Amino acid sequence: MKQTLQKAWLARGWLACLLWPLAQLYGLAVGLRKTLYRHGFCKSERFEVPVVVVGNVIAGGAGKTPLVIALVKHLQAQQVKVGVISRGYGRSGTDCIEVTSATPITQSGDEPALIQRATAAPVFVANQRTEALRALLAAHPSVAVAVCDDGLQHYALQRDIEIAVFDDRGVGNGWLLPAGPLREPWPRRRHQGLDLVLHTGQHPAFGGFTSTRRLADQAYGVNGNPVALASLQGRPVTAMAGIANPEAFFGMLKARGLSLQNAVALPDHHEFSDRDLAGLKGQTVLCTEKDAVKLFPLAKAVQLELLAVPLVFSPEPAFFAAFDTLLAPRLSSPLPSTHGHQTA
Repeated sequence: MKQTLQKAWLARGWLACLLWPLAQLYGLAVGLRKTLYRHGFCKSERFEVPVVVVGNVIAGGAGKTPLVIALVKHLQAQQVKVGVISRGYGRSGTDCIEVTSATPITQSGDEPALIQRATAAPVFVANQRTEALRALLAAHPSVAVAVCDDGLQHYALQRDIEIAVFDDRGVGNGWLLPAGPLREPWPRRRHQGLDLVLHTGQHPAFGGFTSTRRLADQAYGVNGNPVALASLQGRPVTAMAGIANPEAFFGMLKARGLSLQNAVALPDHHEFSDRDLAGLKGQTVLCTEKDAVKLFPLAKAVQLELLAVPLVFSPEPAFFAAFDTLLAPRLSSPLPSTHGHQTA
């Protein structure tokens, strides 16, 4: 086993070296693009409300959506009207639309649908985030803060606060795509307008604010009825996840004492179909809330117990305090002087 792992790491190292010239070209393109926006050769649009961008410097999911939900709930707890914009990754359409509880997932994308259901905030998706924000403010003129789910590299949208999210991968090998996982050079990017860094994993690779992640004590089924997670202990269950890091979900289930007779790991934003549930008749199947927005409509025609397990995501209080300090001068109305910090 040890020799196999060593060979795998060696192969990855050689591959990264072969891709290094492409990474250099990618870095030049990133720098040129920034320069064009900075000097006005490419159009960049500013809006009348503060814009908070939550994104990644590292490719792949690192916990952006849970943080967006946490920020929205935090602002809502302070009576701040907040809206969300997103590109709606994986959706089939290209139109700019408002995401509601009746919007098909194929039109909204899974993450915008999850944000809307978790917060009831107005959510708009469009291929261009500037278009989504114009539509949001036109439909909801009382919105005082806009949160952008992803878009750290979308310089056409000017922003007031930039937040980068990292998981336990840190910056990987520290190389740019495609030789490494970085979309932008690090740590250089940290000193180029980035305001806050939040780690969503358990082992931060460098400085920044921390957060905790745990599964909720109760799952819920297609009909919305709660099921205590503890009641599933000792029962054989199947876990299914189409997220950036399925193994993290499986590990959290095992840590809660659940016995996984099968763990189905699928790509992030997986397009679920009836085939994914074939052969699971009569079983208890656990999934994430993100996957549930796609799986629940399918499960109604299959005789199985499908349960979504919510993630309880909690940035440390110091993160919210730093965020409030940055946001307060940009708001037309002051934040309350004393308030609790809402978590998702």
